[in-house]
Amino acid sequence: MAKNVKVYSTPTCPWCIRVKQFLEENHIDFQNIDVSADQRAVDELIQKSGQMGVPVLDIEGQIIVGFDREKIKQSLGL
Repeated sequence: MAKNVKVYSTPTCPWCIRVKQFLEENHIDFQNIDVSADQRAVDELIQKSGQMGVPVLDIEGQIIVGFDREKIKQSLGL
């Protein structure tokens, strides 16, 4: 069953690009939220993760900060 996945990122962040490539390679649908262009998204990011750093993934409400491959795989059941 597909999980609800959001990726908070910026277009220039190398780890953000890697996270999105990883999700695409594993055929995971995700919503990309560009925090560089949306102040509300920044507020949401800070509220969820307690920080400004990207990437942040929200997988069914589980917050993962950074490209933590093992945590992401575990959360997605890969």
